[in-house]
Amino acid sequence: MAKVKTAFICQECGYQSARWLGKCPTCGKWNSLIEERLDIDISLGEERRLSTAKPSPISSIKPQPEERFLTGISEFDHVLGGGVVAGSLVLLAGSPGIGKSTLLLQVAGSLAVSGKKCLYISGEESLEQVKLRADRLRIDSPELIIFSETNIKEIINQIKEIEPKFAIIDSIQTVYHDGFSGSPGSVGQVKQCTDELFYLAKSKRIPVFISGQITKEGAIAGPKVLEHIVDTVLYFEGSRDHLYRILRVEKNRYGTTSEISIFEMKSDGLQQVLNPSQIFLEGRIPTAGTVVVAPLEGTRPLLVELQALVTRANFNLPRRQASGLDYNRILLLVAVLEKNFNLHLENCDIFLNIAGGVKIYEPACDLGVIAAIYSGVKNRPIGEEVMVIGEVGLVGEVRGVTFVEKRVSEAEKLGFKTCILPSHNLKEFHKERKIDLIGVSTVNEAIEKLHLGRA
Repeated sequence: MAKVKTAFICQECGYQSARWLGKCPTCGKWNSLIEERLDIDISLGEERRLSTAKPSPISSIKPQPEERFLTGISEFDHVLGGGVVAGSLVLLAGSPGIGKSTLLLQVAGSLAVSGKKCLYISGEESLEQVKLRADRLRIDSPELIIFSETNIKEIINQIKEIEPKFAIIDSIQTVYHDGFSGSPGSVGQVKQCTDELFYLAKSKRIPVFISGQITKEGAIAGPKVLEHIVDTVLYFEGSRDHLYRILRVEKNRYGTTSEISIFEMKSDGLQQVLNPSQIFLEGRIPTAGTVVVAPLEGTRPLLVELQALVTRANFNLPRRQASGLDYNRILLLVAVLEKNFNLHLENCDIFLNIAGGVKIYEPACDLGVIAAIYSGVKNRPIGEEVMVIGEVGLVGEVRGVTFVEKRVSEAEKLGFKTCILPSHNLKEFHKERKIDLIGVSTVNEAIEKLHLGRA
């Protein structure tokens, strides 16, 4: 009898070892290596055929236009780059209870109402549970077919037999291949099941959406190869204690990345937020330490409130805490602030927050951070109808930012009267605007224009 080949595979990163290790040498996780079989007979792969394509000069290749269709949920289509691409494999990840299943069922229901046959496969809930959720969402279309199954062979057979226009698997961590010895959710199981779904989506031109769980660190559970296989990776973020959810795209082979859409969780499901800037600024009270900034999420500008709280430190080591901002960037900007305004912040705790739970990854809000901290230190509020844009360099210069016209237009729509922006960007405006544009070249000049005085 032939000896069964096995290997110890890390359940976090997919690292393989011939023997058991207490700590993974790649990702550093403890007790994450589990023994799995390697000599697996995968019957589903028998149907695959080698590609008949031959190497060709790139100039002779004629690309085919992408076949897209709209789901009827405009914010969902926006994140995907203008609709669902036929034959794409999309991963939707999020915390437990955040609303992944609700969102996917709503998308399927919207497509079913438009006459497209949809197959919703649940590996976590029974048919009765899915039906109860559908009733709450007021979904009752004969074009929406519900199926409860976790065996990947049976799932693929049903998709081939029904031939839906849209398929959903909820979730990939519950699906298993009976040719593998590992439990559902293990590295080998997730990789093989995702690979089979990818081949099915491409060969049958059926868009397949799979939901995925995340770890306590916020990363997608399972091997990193899962994110490499799929065409698009979506993150559904938010807190179960708050109404708003943020749908963010991290990878998209058919569109731009870093796009976001906002949804509001209500009793009858998720509702689109068509004007997120207005939502994030709702109820804003202009006090010392607050300022409005305009980060760009993909191609969409968002107006959000940046808050800074500066207090006397109770310990020898002052605290620097940032929610929704890059911590290292904050340390840099605090140093610039101390250098240019002769402020002594070594005895102060500084807390920064973005209202609404938005995360900012671009430097276009640097000047807003400087203004908010200075305003908090001097206890002088910034005007209610003022927005601040600009990247700040190490010597205190204010550098230009991209897509400044989009940011200013968003502020105009919400009734802002003044915008402090880099002088370099003023040349991009050729028409007279309703908003007063004030160009600045240094952080000192910006503080003066904001009428916050000088240190």
